[in-house]
Amino acid sequence: MAKPFGSTSIAVRETGQEPFYRQLFARSGFGYAALDAAGHIVDANATLLKSFGVGSILQLPAFETCVAALDRSVLAFAMRTRMAEQTPWEIRLKRLDGSEFWVLASFIVPPPLPNGDETAPALIVQTVDIDERKRNALELAERESRWNHALESAGQGVWDHDFSRGDLFYSRQWRAIRGLQPDDPIEATLETWIQTVHPDDRVHVLKEIARQENGEAPFSVFSYRERHRDGHWVWIESRGAVVEYAANGKPSRIAGTDTDITERKEAEERLAQMSRRLELALDISRIGVFDVNLRTSEVRWDDRMIEMYGLTSEPDGMTWEQALHPEDRQKASAKVSEGIFGNHDFANEFRIVRGDGAIRHIRGRAAPYVDTTGAPRLIGANWDVTDDVEMQEELKHARDLAEARNAELETARARIEYTALHDHLTGLPNRRYLDAAIAEAAARARESGSRLAVLHIDLDRFKEINDTLGHLAGDQMLVHAAGVLTGLKGPDEFVARIGGDEFVFCSAGSAGRNLATLAEAIVDAMRKPVTFNGHICRFGASVGIASQSGQAIDAKQLLVNADLALYRAKNRGRSRHEFFTSDFQAQIIVNKQTADDILTGIEQHRFLPWYQPQFCARTLDIIGVETLARWEHPTRGTLTPDAFLKIADDLDCVAMIDRLVLEQSLADFADWQRQGLGIGKISANISSRRLHDPELARSLRTLDVAPKSLSFELLESIFLDDCDRTVLENLAEMRKLGIDIEIDDFGTGHASIVSLMKLSPRRLKIDRQLVKPVSRSPGQRKLVGTIVEIGRSLNIEVVAEGVETPAHVAIMRDLGCDILQGYALARPMPADAIPDFVRRQEWRAHAGHARDLQNEVRRTTATR
Repeated sequence: MAKPFGSTSIAVRETGQEPFYRQLFARSGFGYAALDAAGHIVDANATLLKSFGVGSILQLPAFETCVAALDRSVLAFAMRTRMAEQTPWEIRLKRLDGSEFWVLASFIVPPPLPNGDETAPALIVQTVDIDERKRNALELAERESRWNHALESAGQGVWDHDFSRGDLFYSRQWRAIRGLQPDDPIEATLETWIQTVHPDDRVHVLKEIARQENGEAPFSVFSYRERHRDGHWVWIESRGAVVEYAANGKPSRIAGTDTDITERKEAEERLAQMSRRLELALDISRIGVFDVNLRTSEVRWDDRMIEMYGLTSEPDGMTWEQALHPEDRQKASAKVSEGIFGNHDFANEFRIVRGDGAIRHIRGRAAPYVDTTGAPRLIGANWDVTDDVEMQEELKHARDLAEARNAELETARARIEYTALHDHLTGLPNRRYLDAAIAEAAARARESGSRLAVLHIDLDRFKEINDTLGHLAGDQMLVHAAGVLTGLKGPDEFVARIGGDEFVFCSAGSAGRNLATLAEAIVDAMRKPVTFNGHICRFGASVGIASQSGQAIDAKQLLVNADLALYRAKNRGRSRHEFFTSDFQAQIIVNKQTADDILTGIEQHRFLPWYQPQFCARTLDIIGVETLARWEHPTRGTLTPDAFLKIADDLDCVAMIDRLVLEQSLADFADWQRQGLGIGKISANISSRRLHDPELARSLRTLDVAPKSLSFELLESIFLDDCDRTVLENLAEMRKLGIDIEIDDFGTGHASIVSLMKLSPRRLKIDRQLVKPVSRSPGQRKLVGTIVEIGRSLNIEVVAEGVETPAHVAIMRDLGCDILQGYALARPMPADAIPDFVRRQEWRAHAGHARDLQNEVRRTTATR
């Protein structure tokens, strides 16, 4: 309700017989009514009566009845004595005919009259007619409400920028488009708001805003992307118009709407992508599209259709039929007519004569339809299949030729298949045939519960015949062996040559055949001499036998087991047979477990160095140690190389073990140097395979080795007289790195004086087999003395290993050995035992006994 315009009190006094307020009512343009205490209208001016459309107050009911029902609740509140003169009220009054009109009503309590007239009114009502203004306002509000509902229903957000008043308005839908709440603040500065616009659209948006604000465009429409509150981009179409201009002609007020067109944009993009894909597909497939208005005969052909038909002018309603090959015209035209009159899509195939005279084969599909104007139309596509037709004709011709030569090809196929499955020399089945045949035999044996046996045969001394008499002789021996084996096989058996001089004899369902007797027969037959070009050739055979029965049969494992049994037969002397047994299998399992443990031990660094001290023969001071590999097995304890070296060599991981042991021994040696134990060097064995490794030199260069602190012991059996280039290069690299070279086990191998001179080792170690008998054999002492003299003459230090008794200590010292090593002085020990051993010097007590024995040995020697 509106506030009062001011005091509306009226001083009422008598002027003759007529109350003063009545004179005031008569002169006023406002409507006035006087009410008694019961609310009845006791007086009213002409303005009020006219607004009700009556001529007398007698026609009016009580004032409350004159008020519209919807506003009577307000009336009771407004007519209270203490509320009077406070507020004018907008209420609706009701005429006698039921029509209503709006007034601004003020309720006034008049002051008491001087003479106390009891007829004075209890309340005066002043009315101002606001009906037209009120109805216009309500209609405007209703229109605005409808407009807002329409905009919101259309998803359009309204914005209004009144620059002259600094007023920026944004509707609820405008905020909703951007994910904003109705009370969220809006950043009004352009510099901040433009950061919410997609970077690719900012220049475009700023340009449009500038044109609008400069008055260049009184109406503008543009679209852009703006970041939604949750982070994704929203496409917005903004429509704006200048609604007011300033005195300088510049826009002072711009209003408009924003619409979320994200779905439309995404649909447009999908449509564009589909159009691009369709166009690309049509281009790639070279399909031409046409459209015909069946009512007007107007035709539309795309560029591919025009190119396909070789046209030089625009097509018309007769172009297609004129281009048809004369032999296909009637059939193709009938197909089109049938589809149009039947109102269904159809396929067609025909030939055309292009504009350049070339004949092309065309396929097409078309469908009739009715467009939006109600016109019948035909749409379709054509594509050139000339290449396909020509290819089909060529294929048909080729098929005819193939069928004509079918018998010849079948013969060739059979010959190729036989060649692929048989050995060309002996005519026996080959490995490929064997794999398939033994798998089938195993399946039959499993099903029947019978036995399947495999004999793996290798010819002995075949290589010697091949090398001495040539490959023709070798081939003849193989043919002979194949004939022997074929002659021994029964109905359920077959023989295959699997390569070189190896054969497999497979015996299925052989429960009654003695496999040992069969193997002996094979060995005996192979021993018999064979004549070739006047030469008597003799060779033999080793046989490995494996068998399984019932459900346990595994064809592949059977072949492996027979091969392992053959390996044992050859190792036990050749020209014999061996069965694969469970014990043999158990040993294989043990070896496999050991191999797995070795690999795990390498990963866990369980291969460690032990050390056997070496002593100066004259002073018995420790001058070095020999590194010995040990395996700290988690369950079997400490193992020496004889428990793992052969299997490690088969695994080709000896070099890795050597590397681990050497690296640890160098670390131990460095620790002893820091403790001042006086150990001057360490020595380690190096295998022949490692010495032939081209990567050895590079590996050694990565180690931190002080010159003369490390020696490598080479076995004399490495054939030093015939070292290859790799060995010589590795030995030269060792010398460059300051690594000494020693000859181990000297006196039992093949090294010559010349090789010693060429190699120039730092030391040579007399083998323990030569040292052991010196205490009881003068001849052996003389031999050892000669070796010492050879070493001394070549300036090579001599080490005696296997010094196991005090007598050995004394004798080897007297013979001139430089260094002693053996159980008499020290046994191999782990690294952590070396410092205590060195400090205790217990070996010197044994040396005292050695001196007593020395004189006795000399006396014994003199008497012999």
